[in-house]
Amino acid sequence: MSSAAHYSSAERRLRRPPAEPSVADMSAAGLRAFFKIASAWELSTDEQIKLLGSPGRSTLFKWRQEPQTARLSRDTLERLSLLLGIYKALQILLPQPAAADAWVKRPNDAPPFGGRRALDRMLAGNISDLVAVRQYLDAMRGGWA
Repeated sequence: MSSAAHYSSAERRLRRPPAEPSVADMSAAGLRAFFKIASAWELSTDEQIKLLGSPGRSTLFKWRQEPQTARLSRDTLERLSLLLGIYKALQILLPQPAAADAWVKRPNDAPPFGGRRALDRMLAGNISDLVAVRQYLDAMRGGWA
């Protein structure tokens, strides 16, 4: 008799690695977090659309009302991941939430921004611009550069 036969079905289920989250689960969670960040950063609808990769206005409003129904593309999920990472890094670097939230709209002389706001860089529309902001903040935290 194999050793697996000694385990009950409940014990075998407990020993399985957890299932990967589905695209629907990641989409809904990411959108809920994004809309909270958008509120904290006081982003306009047009800014939100640009940061998410330019979905249609009606799509954005549907995502806001029913995030659980969204099935986001890999591009949009990557954008959400980067934005959540930017938000988290700011919360770590600037523990006062108001200061962390205001940072994205303040002019910044650091090389990735050239005197412009981090938000302006993020709104350029390319994922690489989100990556640049994320990398800058991670470097400031002492993380990867």
